[in-house]
This record gives sequence, structure tokens and C-alpha cells, in this order.
Amino acid sequence: MADQLIDRFSTGIALPKAVAAPRFRKPKKNIPQTKIERDYVLQHVREFVEEANPVPPVPLDELKSLTDRLLESKGINRQYRDYTGILLNNEVWRDILATIPYERRLLLLPKCLRVEEKCPAPFDEFGLLCKQCGLCTIQDFQNEAERLGYAVLVAEGSAIVMSLIQTGKIEAIVGVSCLPVLERTFPYMDAAAIPGIAVPLLQDDCINTTVDDDWVWDVIHLNSEDKTRRLNLNALREDIQGWFAESSLNSIMGQSEGGPESLAREWLACGGNRWRPFLTAAVFQALRKDQGEPIPDDLKKVAVAVECFHKASLVHDDIEDSDAERYGKETLHAEHGIPIALNVGDLLIGEGYRLLASCEAAPEIRSEMIRIASEGQRELCLGQGAELEWNQSPNALPTKKVLGIFKQKTAPAFEVALRIGASYAGKHAEVEGVLKAFSEALGIAYQIKDDLEDIGEDTGLNDLQSIRPSIVLSTTRERAKDEDRKVMDALWSRGYLNGTTPQDIKEMVFRLKANERALRLLENYKEEAIRSLQDLDNPNLKGLLRRVMGKIFNDIEIKGWCHEFEARDASGSEAVVQSS
Repeated sequence: MADQLIDRFSTGIALPKAVAAPRFRKPKKNIPQTKIERDYVLQHVREFVEEANPVPPVPLDELKSLTDRLLESKGINRQYRDYTGILLNNEVWRDILATIPYERRLLLLPKCLRVEEKCPAPFDEFGLLCKQCGLCTIQDFQNEAERLGYAVLVAEGSAIVMSLIQTGKIEAIVGVSCLPVLERTFPYMDAAAIPGIAVPLLQDDCINTTVDDDWVWDVIHLNSEDKTRRLNLNALREDIQGWFAESSLNSIMGQSEGGPESLAREWLACGGNRWRPFLTAAVFQALRKDQGEPIPDDLKKVAVAVECFHKASLVHDDIEDSDAERYGKETLHAEHGIPIALNVGDLLIGEGYRLLASCEAAPEIRSEMIRIASEGQRELCLGQGAELEWNQSPNALPTKKVLGIFKQKTAPAFEVALRIGASYAGKHAEVEGVLKAFSEALGIAYQIKDDLEDIGEDTGLNDLQSIRPSIVLSTTRERAKDEDRKVMDALWSRGYLNGTTPQDIKEMVFRLKANERALRLLENYKEEAIRSLQDLDNPNLKGLLRRVMGKIFNDIEIKGWCHEFEARDASGSEAVVQSS
């Protein structure tokens, strides 16, 4: 039977272009439900493994003992004991699994990830035969794993797994399952001393379950050639935030001479996620020749230059869009007037080019980075210009045109950040095409995410007369009929709304399920960004960009370790965490 199963496995299937919207189900109390909590536990597990240095395979009794020591020493709530034990066992095997070729690994998926009431897939004696319908994530995981060379089985059953192990063709297992099944499977893995990493489902109810997709993707692609897989992205982000403190900016950019320069530095240091300088630094770390060495001070100039370009675009956007608030305070032009704000924006653009030109890279690399920045600046202005042109005569835009504006207006900033990081590392020519495709999908997905967040916030639609192109609103208008269509036409054209309130618009969005379609589009573009990496030969950059995707699109941003989560662990109460 095992030989028949091996024969059934195939390779080379491309990822699909459609994914299903996430399903929201009742959480399991013994599994952390937010990304910030799961990463909190994972970081402590990794610290503990480095300290204790357990040698695999770790017998179950010893694993339980180590887990109890970990819970006590790190102050983790005991309700997560089984979950923490799984993570601990994963970390013990992680580096060994990374050395095993993909074609010698088995990906074991549970059939309960499917949408049971709609799934058209039949079963044979080996498990589910996926029909690639796009209703769940099984096809995505299976197709990507098979493309890499994995054997993939969508079934639950230790006998089948043991049969595969006994053929000698499987040397490692990546398993996705609920906690009870993982616990029952452990003795078989232990007895065979097979390296394995398990990703727990977020529910144990055996129907329409969900899993942390980013975690599964990360484990599937685990590769010893990726020297960045243990790069602490949280620590990198924290470091980058520190680059924008006043003293650090003065060190990187030179002492401020006051006046407009001080105002520009103040704006540069103000708020924001710092995604763009983070991307620049992360790509450099992935592509640099001297892996593991500290970030050179000179790179800080380059990363700060990227943020200068971004902050300048925000100053100008706020003026053009008549926005009065950003980062919870008055916009620059609202506080200081349009002439001063325009001058600060222009100064920041100049500062960005000055920093690039004065860095210590080779002359041809400096020239390349300046060219990349200027091309991105041009593309961004074309995108903003398209929106301004629409503003002159606002009318309903189809979804396709809104996506086109996003492509020009949002994607270029990500592309500049990524390509400049690659250029500084001296590897731009090798990865330019991939980074362009990745940035386009990433930028569009990021803007759709913003649109969805706006709809969910009380302030998102307060000023109905200043509505801008939005995927959520374009979809709502396309789905609206009769009176709803008239309201949406008036909203888009900034006409008379006859007493329509922001709450009315939000109710229409949800009633017509425009938010669900936007969410599907978001998932599609995230998947498109991931697909763009398929042909990337550099394992460091490939692995890192996959992790970056997960970090950017987390519902809750991780900034160090969450004190609220620690407090909840101590008190047993619900955690309160801050959204980014």
C-alpha cells in the first residue's frame, strides 16, 4: 500500500489563483488565538531550547518535564501546556528537519480543513483526493508542497504514516492536526525517531477547522540553505524604530540646523509602522554575503532615505486630500499651513536623495539606488495624479480601475524599499523581476487591508463628502440595486445623499457582503505575492519574504513582548493588546 501511495504523489502543480475567505469559528481555549500570543510563546520556547539544549528524539515523559520547566521559568499559563509541548518538540527537531531534502518529507494534512458541506472531493483508501475547487486551503498547501517535492497525504491514520516511513522514502514529517491527534501520533514518531514539526489546528471540533496559514507556509519551506530563518524580525523592527529617535537621526543625517530642517526631522520621527525601511534592511540581511554580521551603520542612511521618500509622500497626500489628522494628531499642513508643509515634503525628498548619494556603496550601486528611487517617485506621482484627476470629476469607479490606482499609488513605495535593499547588497540584477512582481501584489493587498480597516473603524466613513477610491465601496456599488445603487452613485459623485449616514453605508457594505469580496481579493493578492516567489533561486530572500508577508498582514502587530499578555498569564484574565 505504501508503494502505491508513493506512486500517487506528483510534482509541478501550480498554485491556484483563487482562495476562499477565512472561516471564523469558536476558538479553542488551550491554544493561543492571536498571532501575538502564539509568537510570544514561540519566542520563549526558542529561548528555552537554546538554554537547555535538549537532544532529539526527546521521549514523551522528558518532553512533559521540559515543558513544565519552561512554563514555570517563562511564566506561561498552564492552560497552554500541550500547545507549548508541541512547540518545544518542533524546535528540538527544526534544524535537523531543515537539512532533509523536500522530496524526502511527508506533509500530512487533516481532511477537516475542508468546507465539509461543499467539498466535492472523494476519498480513497489513502485519504482525500482534492478537486482543486478553491474552497479551502488544502489545495494551496498541497500544491506548493508537491511543487517542492513533498509527498502529501490528506488523511489521519498512524498506520498509513508508519507504512510510508517503513518504505525508507520518508525521512521527515510536517503534520497539521488537532492537539488530540498530535498527542496520539507522538509515540509512533518517537519510536521511529523521525524528525517532525507539527502545526496545531486552532479548533478541535473536527469540522471546518482553521490553521495559522503563515505558520504552515513557513514550515513547508524550511530549508537549511536559508540562513535567515532564525533572523529575529521583531528585533529588527525594534532596532529600526530606534533609528528614528532624534539622537539617532542626527547621527545618521548630520546635526539639524533648525528651522525647516528641524520640522522635517520631527515629522520623520513621528509615528508610522516603518515597513519600508524594515523591508530595505530585511532584504539586505537576506542577500548580504556576510550572513549573521551586524547591520552596517551605512545601511541606516539608505533605510532612512527610503522613509524620507515615504514621509514626503504623506505630507503631499494629506494636502491634496485635505486630510486634517494623521498619527492621531494634526497633519503638517493643518498645524503649520500648506506652504510650510509643501516645503517640508520637498526637503524630505531632497534629504532622501542626499543620503543615497552620500552612502559608502560603490558608485555604480549609488547610481542604481538613485535611479530606483526616481522611478518609484515618478510612478507614485502618476498614481496620485490619477486619483486627483478623479477628484476633479468624481464618479463611480469599477473595481478594476481602483486596483489600478492602488498599483500605481501604493505598490511603488514597497518596490523602492525592496529593490534598494537588494541594490545595496549588490544583488539587484538577480532579483529585480521577482521584487517588482512581489511588490505589486503586496502593495495592492496592503491598500485593500487599509480599506477593510477603514470600514471597521468609527472614523472610517465619517466624512462622506471626502470619499476616495476604495475596493469596499466600488464592490458595494457594483452589487447595489435600486435605491441602494442611487445612494452609492450619489456617494461616489459626492452628490446629495438625502440624510444617508456613515452607519447606513456600513450596513449596506455588510448587507451586500462587499467586505467579504474585498477580503477574498486581499487573500488573492497575498497569494499572488507568494506565487511570485516560486522561481526565486535565492533561499534566503525567498524564506524571508514569506515571513515578511505574515508579519505585515498580522491582525495584531508584534512589538516586543506583550506586557498585557504577561499580565493575563499572571491573573488568568483576558489579554488586552494594542492594534497597530
